[in-house]
Amino acid sequence: MTTLDASTAGTFTIGGDMPVTRLGFGGMRITGDGVWGPSADRAQALATLKRLPEIGIDFIDTADSYGPSVSEELIREALHPYGQLRVATKAGLTRSGPGRWDTRGDPDYLVRQAHASRERLGVERIDLWQLHRIDPAVPRGEQFAAIRSLIDGGVVRHAGLSEVTIEEIEAAGQYFPVATVQNRYNLADRSSEAVLEYCERRGIGFIPWFPLASGRLAERGTILDRVAARHEATPGQIAIAWLLKRSPVILPIPGTGKVAHLEENVLGASIRLTDDEFAALDAAASD
Repeated sequence: MTTLDASTAGTFTIGGDMPVTRLGFGGMRITGDGVWGPSADRAQALATLKRLPEIGIDFIDTADSYGPSVSEELIREALHPYGQLRVATKAGLTRSGPGRWDTRGDPDYLVRQAHASRERLGVERIDLWQLHRIDPAVPRGEQFAAIRSLIDGGVVRHAGLSEVTIEEIEAAGQYFPVATVQNRYNLADRSSEAVLEYCERRGIGFIPWFPLASGRLAERGTILDRVAARHEATPGQIAIAWLLKRSPVILPIPGTGKVAHLEENVLGASIRLTDDEFAALDAAASD
């Protein structure tokens, strides 16, 4: 039986001292088309955010580039003061229009953006700040040193990386403790499998973005379709259940700007796949 309570997903402790419910919320979709400008339905976006703590979600992932700034501003408007909610944000990508993203990692910029996010979110210290992308045009050691300075200066509590390799995680670890890694990963896209396994061995939180994608596996008659029918669930809910069973360090963050879709996602947290179902889905995704 499914339950509308994200806490049924269990918890993970980020950085060894910040426990969060393993099913979080991604703040990308509360902006406009192309993750640009304001939401087409601002009232619905705010209602979605306000619903989060009511259904057990205490971890939100956003970025300065979502909007830009729109997502952070809405989160503050809807949920500040945050109480037990933990808000993670990112910097390192700039925007010039809908659907357009460019890397920027010069240290002064990263530090400035972290301070700006802190102001927009209305916090003394950002719970988790992640480098959205390593900028290939800037020595990565300079980017990592900037992150270290944010931690030392009390601007950031924990820091992480996004879209990185194992070698890059290890390089960053020479400058600061890498608390989380946010790579694209889902039932259909397993290209970060080795990175996930590395994170699991070291207790690093793994935040899969684009978590609900299932591609051809969602077609009628597939194993995903059959497992979903067996649990009276949607393919997206099964994709969430699969991620939660895949590894105890995984923190899925499906995002939406609609309350109904949010609640649909959260129901996936209470679905318990059998070992056989998990294995069958795993095998189908690997074909």
